[in-house]
Order: sequence, then C-alpha cells, then structure tokens
Amino acid sequence: MTRAADALRVLRQRFAAVSSSAPLDAEILLAHVLGLSRAALASQSGLGLEPSQLEALEVLALRRMAGEPVAYLTGRREFWSLELEVTPDVQVPRPETELLVELALAELAPLSRPAVLDLGTGSGAIALAIARERIDAAVTAVDASGAALAVAERNAGRLRIENVRFLHGSWYEPVGGTHFDAIVSNPPYVAEDDPALAVLMHEPRLALVADRDGLGAIAEICDGALKHLASGGSLLVEHGAQQGAAARDLMSRAGLVGIATHRDLASLERVTRGTTARLSLESA
Repeated sequence: MTRAADALRVLRQRFAAVSSSAPLDAEILLAHVLGLSRAALASQSGLGLEPSQLEALEVLALRRMAGEPVAYLTGRREFWSLELEVTPDVQVPRPETELLVELALAELAPLSRPAVLDLGTGSGAIALAIARERIDAAVTAVDASGAALAVAERNAGRLRIENVRFLHGSWYEPVGGTHFDAIVSNPPYVAEDDPALAVLMHEPRLALVADRDGLGAIAEICDGALKHLASGGSLLVEHGAQQGAAARDLMSRAGLVGIATHRDLASLERVTRGTTARLSLESA
C-alpha cells in the first residue's frame, strides 16, 4: 500500500515542472483526497492510501499538470481566513487582493454603518471579507455573471454573512442612483493579447480581460465613481503591476482627488485609491 509520505514526494516531483508552488499544491491535493487538513496530513505521513484514493489523486494530478488551478480541483480557496467555494465560473481569489480589503477597511474605520459597493464580486471574496470585519456595514455586491453571483451567494449563506446583498448586472447599472462611502473593485485588467492569458486559460475570460489594453473596465469604474460616491467617499481599484500610472490618470480625469497607488507585499503597484472632495458645511 502506498503511504501518504511517498505519494506526497512523487506529487512534488511531478508538479515541479509545471508549478512554482509544487510542494503546496501536492499537500493540498493529497489532503483533499484523504479528507484531512494539511496539518493533519503532516502528522499522518505513514497513512496508507486505498486504491480508490490513488485513482482520485491521479485524476487530480493530471488536471493540475494540465494547468488547472488547485482551487478548481478542490472547489475551495482561503481568502482573508474565509474558506470560499470556488468554481470555474469565478476567478480564483489571489493573496494580493487582500491588500484591497485592508485599504478599504482603513477607509471605513472612522465611519459608522458605512455603505460599500463591490463591483465585479466574483466569488464574493472582497465583499464577504469586508462584511465579516464590519458587521455594521451594508455591503452591495454586483456581478454581470449570474453563475458567479450564485457562487458568491452560496458563500455568503455557508459563512452566515448576512450584511451583503447581491445584484446582477453590469457595473453601476443595478444600483441606480445609490451613493456609497466606499467603492471597491478587482475588475478585469488583462489586455486581450497578453501572453499571460495562456497560463490563465482555465479561469473565466469575462473576469480577466478588458479592452483598451486592459484598462477598459477600470476606466468605466472611474468614470461612474463621482455619481455613486458619498461626500468624501473612496474608490479603490486593483490593477496590474504596470497599470498604476494609468489608473491614477483615469481617476484624475474622472474628478477624484487624493489619488495614491499602494504596493503589495512583492512591492508591485497593486491598488489605486481616489476620493471625492468632501463638501464643507458652507457649500452643502
């Protein structure tokens, strides 16, 4: 009988050629097949695998070697300490997107009962993380994909997060003239001819690709921000590492002020923030 430790060693070797995170990928998939946590797997290296488990593991290994994300193979991804359901209908949440959540929470810190809008919510990762941290917030999550919205709604239900409402539609269209204290978004920002799409071929194109060299969605979000932000409200948008200058320019052209770009843990420009001018008592 094959022991867990031997299966893990073989998986690591096989994945090394296709993944920069081969050891982690191997642990996650083996733990998934065995029905264990990664911590439990580490303490049970001598556990034997049944033939049916070996067969299931081989199927997953072949799919991983074909480039399919681990999150799609297990149906789960952790984000902001929340275990989210993930399907091919949604983009896999990335660790760098947690910067967007951190910045949004900092913007909301002085406010009581803030209203937040998440555009292009996908799995609901950003909206649910903010809603979990700020139970007094009223969070609205919008997505143009009905299938993605269904995943987000299931995540909210399973996590018992009740202060999020989900709306189906394109960007600001479903919210009408509603104003928000913060608008957050991780929109599509990959150019249509970007070679990186070959690596991302298993993820939904709608969540990845934008026109205008990847800036089309960011431009649309910026253009509508003033109509949907409360006085002193903030727009925070995630973008590609080379798009910081363009994002700042788009926010400036849209009439936002206090514009700044923040770097992720890899020191790459990742999130740009802009605000509306706060109305004085005299001008209100």
